[in-house]
Amino acid sequence: METKNNIFLFSVDLEDARENVQDGHKYKDRVVETTTLYLDWLKKNNSICTFFSVGKIAEKYPDLVKEIKNCGHEIACHTYGHVPIDKLGKAGFKLDLEKTLNALSKAGADKITGFRAPVFSLTEKTQWAYDVLNEFGFSYSSSVLPAKNPLYGWKDFGYEYKLMNGNIIEIPMTVGKFAHLSIPIAGGIYFRVLPKLFLYNEIKKCLKSNRPVLSYFHPYDADVEQERFMHSGINENKFYNRLMYYNRKNLFGRLDDLMKMDLKITSYSNYVNLYIKK
Repeated sequence: METKNNIFLFSVDLEDARENVQDGHKYKDRVVETTTLYLDWLKKNNSICTFFSVGKIAEKYPDLVKEIKNCGHEIACHTYGHVPIDKLGKAGFKLDLEKTLNALSKAGADKITGFRAPVFSLTEKTQWAYDVLNEFGFSYSSSVLPAKNPLYGWKDFGYEYKLMNGNIIEIPMTVGKFAHLSIPIAGGIYFRVLPKLFLYNEIKKCLKSNRPVLSYFHPYDADVEQERFMHSGINENKFYNRLMYYNRKNLFGRLDDLMKMDLKITSYSNYVNLYIKK
């Protein structure tokens, strides 16, 4: 049985790495195959998690969304086309959410209560987003990176969840200290690239502080067959783009080792209802 100090909020940001890449769709479509790898791993671990899906995925792969739902996982919102919310603006964000929720509903995923901003683009400058999320009936968000970051970050947010705008629970990413930098240790590139001993020690510190371990992964994080191209959202940084491909083959091995800490995976909505709203 899970307790509050051993919860792993494992999640998948369900998006297509080829989107927003020039001529991206000339490369192989790998979304369904790589998402299935996560579903198989979760089934092996008898675990239910949250998939933050973009609307475009729901439109193109409705059967995949239905399969995720049929496996018992939660579907949450990740905007329509993975555009950072500061680029959308408040009015554009409203239109985006409306379009995304409609696409998810048509794919069989209704009663969406969770949200994640692309690239953790919810910062102190875009706090207006909480008004919009409240208007659309969301109850929680996991959109804040509580650290300084070259892309997006909210350095002074803090590591604990907060009630924003009176109604939206913001659960920030888990971060650890590495070479004086605060980084999201349990997700994506960082989880694949950083030394294992460092990762596991930082995660243990988080658990001792009675906080859940938050992660985020993408279909491409487990994709060892994807062609090489410059990924979007990284400012054309060639070094960072190399990291996008690094150590994908060992992702599930690292996750298996992490699960030996007796972590219990649960969905974000389940965590919110059991430990925050109780």
